[in-house]
Amino acid sequence: MRYPSIFLIILLILFYNGKLFAQCSGALGDPIINIDFGSGTSRFGPALNSGITNYNYVTVSPKDGQYTLVKTVSGLNSGWIQNIVNHTPNDPNGYMMLVNASHNPDIFYQATINGLCPNTTYEFSAYIINILISRSGVEPNIKFTIENDGTIIKDIPTGSIPAGNANSWVKYGTTFTTPLNLGTITLKMTNTVNNNNGIGGNDLALDDIVFRACGPELTPSIEGGNSTFTTLCEGDNANFKFKTATTPGVYQDPRFQWQKNTGTGGFTDIPGETNEEIQVSFVNAARGVYQYRLVVADGDNINSPNCRVSGSPLTVEVNPRPIANITTAAPVCVGDPIQLRASGGTSYKWSGPNLFTSDDQNPIIRNATKAMAGAYSVTVTARGCDAVASTNVQILDPVIVTTNVQSATICEGKSVQLEASGGTAYLWSPAKGLSDSQGPNPIASPTETTIYTVRVSNGACSETAEITVNVNKNAIADAGGDQKILSGQTITLNGKVTGDDFTYFWTASDYLDDPSKLNPIATPTEDITYTLHAISNLGCTSTTDDVFIKVYPKVIIPNSFSPNGDSVNDTWNIPAAISFTNPIIKVTNRYGQLVYESKGTFKPWDGKFNGKELPPAAYYYTIYLNEDFQTYSGWVMLIR
Repeated sequence: MRYPSIFLIILLILFYNGKLFAQCSGALGDPIINIDFGSGTSRFGPALNSGITNYNYVTVSPKDGQYTLVKTVSGLNSGWIQNIVNHTPNDPNGYMMLVNASHNPDIFYQATINGLCPNTTYEFSAYIINILISRSGVEPNIKFTIENDGTIIKDIPTGSIPAGNANSWVKYGTTFTTPLNLGTITLKMTNTVNNNNGIGGNDLALDDIVFRACGPELTPSIEGGNSTFTTLCEGDNANFKFKTATTPGVYQDPRFQWQKNTGTGGFTDIPGETNEEIQVSFVNAARGVYQYRLVVADGDNINSPNCRVSGSPLTVEVNPRPIANITTAAPVCVGDPIQLRASGGTSYKWSGPNLFTSDDQNPIIRNATKAMAGAYSVTVTARGCDAVASTNVQILDPVIVTTNVQSATICEGKSVQLEASGGTAYLWSPAKGLSDSQGPNPIASPTETTIYTVRVSNGACSETAEITVNVNKNAIADAGGDQKILSGQTITLNGKVTGDDFTYFWTASDYLDDPSKLNPIATPTEDITYTLHAISNLGCTSTTDDVFIKVYPKVIIPNSFSPNGDSVNDTWNIPAAISFTNPIIKVTNRYGQLVYESKGTFKPWDGKFNGKELPPAAYYYTIYLNEDFQTYSGWVMLIR
């Protein structure tokens, strides 16, 4: 094996929140070591293996000298920890190491790093965050140490790590070169703060520890362009020349190996392709993403994946040809618009008769003529690939509609026949009142004036026409509800008439102030029935309606009587009571004792109770005639 006499390492000193990070200035290899503390469905991860840390493992908020593996601090916060989540990208179930550092400087994490190659430069990195909420606490200060069989290869301090926010993860690291006599490589992380003053703080979280080979700068390119990405269409043939330029002088004996990744098993070596350039041919290209990259190492190290670095991939994306979908155009009538529709791509190019072109996906051609009939084609393009589809457009003559009438007039409840012609199919609307809404000659019986629209078609083209059917309403009389009055009172009749163009009058005319009025005043002296006549002047139906007026006699209640046998005022009599079918009259003395009662046909009171004459006094009555009258009450004087 040959080793480099010159190895160019440029240390980029970056100041990020005051943190020092020396990173690889050239290309990196695939991660050899990637410690992300695992992932799982439980909130807390399992304790680290013995020898990795001397801190005590807990599944609560850690105290001084304790640690835990946890996904997020949410709910664990005891008031001093930021609500942070683990750093590992795209892994919400990943764990981080949460450390409450002890008061004295000590090693809180160490690990043996296996698989490194001798005399090879590597980049080490790790993400750390100050987990304190307050900026007044002691800030962590970490020293990373990389040893070979106990001998220090590289030290790098972080300096004080100030409190930030829940997103203040900082990447720290260094580059180092392994010795020829490679032994056991150990990574140690030391808390360098002496916190015996008792001030709180010196607490942190650790995640994503990575070791990668570091080599010369690699610049990939595709001949004929500046891009590292190109595309093909499925089924195409193409030849590409890929090249990756390597910074000279870094490796004494640079060796090369091209790799390919088709998306199923990662990058794999391509046998025999060991130059900086490679010719790649596609014949009848199959869809997919094809990536090519050059890996570089010094001498025979090229045979060890842990010793070599890789350039950025050169990508060929073979895209499927779009499926050009075109909606078959229905026949179009002269004068109507032609609607073309396509899908399946991101851009469209139409062509057709009369030099028609359009870049719209769904173009509309207004006012179709016979000359626009024919084949229309569209080229559908997506991701640089295209496909073609076509459709044939047929232009038909318009429909001419004729009807038997434009308007007709009928009486309510009557019918009229409507007729239309000019096509092979008919559709009338509204359908209400029609005997057949899909025939050419329906019978219309609407209850209201209606405009009927008929759509006549010949299978593709259609036209409409209207027929108005005017409906004259019948004359409908409404004499109102039956009423009741007392003799001598007047009442207004509540007559109503509806319809179109009518006259009206009342019979009988007895006791009416004017029988030709719709609401005459009536003064009947006895029960009577009045009839309202409504006459249609348009020849439509005329009607009548009756109203009955009940006339009750005037109610007179005597306030005294003298049952002394002189045949003058010997009984307490209420003449009007005899006109009621079931009156109820009650009389009580001043103590509320019932002394007289009449139910049903009224019987005058003779001043006796149980056959014995009652003494002269005032007696109290209640009189119920029927539901049309209030109950009368008062007193009557019995005189002897």
